[in-house]
Amino acid sequence: MVSSFTQGASHEAENPIELSLRQAFESIEPKLRPPFSLNIPNPDEYLELNQAILYGILCEPHFAKTHIKHLHAIVSDGYAFFVNLLVKIVHQLYPKLVVSVKNQLIWVTKEMVHVLGVGFDGLLASLLRQIIEGDFSDGNLWLCFELANFFLDKWNYILEEEPLVLSSALYVYLRLLADHCRSPNNEKLGTLKQLEIDLCVKIVREEFHLCLKIGRDVVWLLQNLFHVPEFRAIWKDLVMNPSQFKTPEFTDISQLYCIRTSSRYFLLRITPEMESYLRFLLTHVKLGQQKRHQMWFTRKFLSEPSRETVIVDLVRFMCCAHHPPNEIIQSDIVPRWAIIGWLLKSCRKSYVEANVKLALFYDWLFFNESVDNIMNIEPAMLLMVHSIPKYVDMTHTLVEFLLLLVDNFDVERKDIIIKGVLSALRALVHKGVVPSIDVLTSCATLSPVLKEGLGRLLNVK
Repeated sequence: MVSSFTQGASHEAENPIELSLRQAFESIEPKLRPPFSLNIPNPDEYLELNQAILYGILCEPHFAKTHIKHLHAIVSDGYAFFVNLLVKIVHQLYPKLVVSVKNQLIWVTKEMVHVLGVGFDGLLASLLRQIIEGDFSDGNLWLCFELANFFLDKWNYILEEEPLVLSSALYVYLRLLADHCRSPNNEKLGTLKQLEIDLCVKIVREEFHLCLKIGRDVVWLLQNLFHVPEFRAIWKDLVMNPSQFKTPEFTDISQLYCIRTSSRYFLLRITPEMESYLRFLLTHVKLGQQKRHQMWFTRKFLSEPSRETVIVDLVRFMCCAHHPPNEIIQSDIVPRWAIIGWLLKSCRKSYVEANVKLALFYDWLFFNESVDNIMNIEPAMLLMVHSIPKYVDMTHTLVEFLLLLVDNFDVERKDIIIKGVLSALRALVHKGVVPSIDVLTSCATLSPVLKEGLGRLLNVK
């Protein structure tokens, strides 16, 4: 008798993927026991066998080794269909899977990497997305540990076949460490935290070219960990001794500033469920009718104080990975800037609020119209403009933060930061996002000190 697959309310309909796997298993269960047929299955039989074998692996742990041998014997597509089934399960069902199935899922993922199954990189990325920031539950920390341990254990396999997966792991674990290192008294984090540090340091020190693949956001992630001795040493080498990384093309940290981070990295830090709901909100809900959706989102994803740090990733996702088409922009659908404004107001911790503002302005600091997208910087400007006059305190705090960033983000390379911000402002006017910067510099309700600061910035030659 197979074990249960998912946990959920009795009235919930069975997920189509779970249903198709179970039906395949029940249909050909006798064929899944040795001795196996020597006949070559036709295409339909092959797909059904894959589904049945996967269900058996996940729900019959005691027969898992028998099932995987069966799969190795019949595979004819480099495991592509089988791995794709695994990706769908992770993407759609992971939070509902029972513990035993999650254990088997990690086990069979290791098997797929060992045989270099086609698409195993996408499977690992899907699992990384299921790690929830600010969640210190046993199940979430278990997944953190299993994947970090796995990346170190299968280092050579992954580095040789799909090295970009290690850049994804680096991005995720640097982000997680910012949370985990803020909880020094959490006994559950001790071993895990050191494992995460070891993995990240190994990637940065031994395969620095993967940091270049991430781009400018890796600088921010490393800055957040400056208080950790291992990363303080890395930071000093980044700034003062870049040759330590044995990457000839890397000679100065400003080179990382110039590399725009791909949107795929921002997707890694929000779960598929969060992504689906945000995209629904930003494509179907009308401005003025979003409040109940926001309340639901808060209850679902932000109700615990420790979960607040994910707001930084939600803002980064909306700025850099969700770019609405013109028909949405010109409609009455709730715009990105409005949702970001709500999330910013939701911050209860000052360091989270500061990081959310940085997430909003980060691409301004290095903006280059030839490589950067105007849509990445549009939300910050529209939030400042549309907050006048009713919510001018929002405009005030954002302008003040931008001016502080220009002065303090990188004092040694301030010229690069000024150039980036001025390029961003020019592009916003040129592309018609705002008719003129006068909307800020001539705003009667904005602090004279801030208007003067903007004026000085705009007059830099």
